[in-house]
Amino acid sequence: GSSLLTGPEGLMAKERENLKRLKCLRRYRQRYGVEALLHRQLKERRMLATDGAAQQAHTTRSSQRCLAFVDDVRCSNQSLPMTRHCLTHICQDTNQTLFKPCQGSEEVPCNKPVPVSLSEEPCCPLHLRLPPQMYVPEQVLAVPEELGAAPTDLYLSAAELQPTESLPLEFSD
Repeated sequence: GSSLLTGPEGLMAKERENLKRLKCLRRYRQRYGVEALLHRQLKERRMLATDGAAQQAHTTRSSQRCLAFVDDVRCSNQSLPMTRHCLTHICQDTNQTLFKPCQGSEEVPCNKPVPVSLSEEPCCPLHLRLPPQMYVPEQVLAVPEELGAAPTDLYLSAAELQPTESLPLEFSD
């Protein structure tokens, strides 16, 4: 900062005072001495604690498997985050409230887990009931027979549309 403020003629008293203030503001939040040493040690301890916790959480998380049993064989799928069951068996957990089994239809029952939504009965995409169609296409009106067959003598042929020499050019259209 001082190299920018100094010129060939030097600094005036007011400029020296402003330069002092600027240097003080640059160091305002920096730690010095024992305080800086303790702060650096605290940051290092926090980094080690969070790195160790993140690695431990990762290894614990990667080893979690679903607790459900199918035909006396434990499910080998990964469990969902913060749960003990996979997506297929999440409805076996009595404490969870995010999923419900699909009700299916009368003919084909379905117990596939479906996320709870705003609807009363959540369904999987296979059993989703669509709302009634709101758009009704307009019916095409039938053309009466007498309007459909137009007389051909009303139309002029290409030869009749050509200008003749007897008429002036402005009247030929």
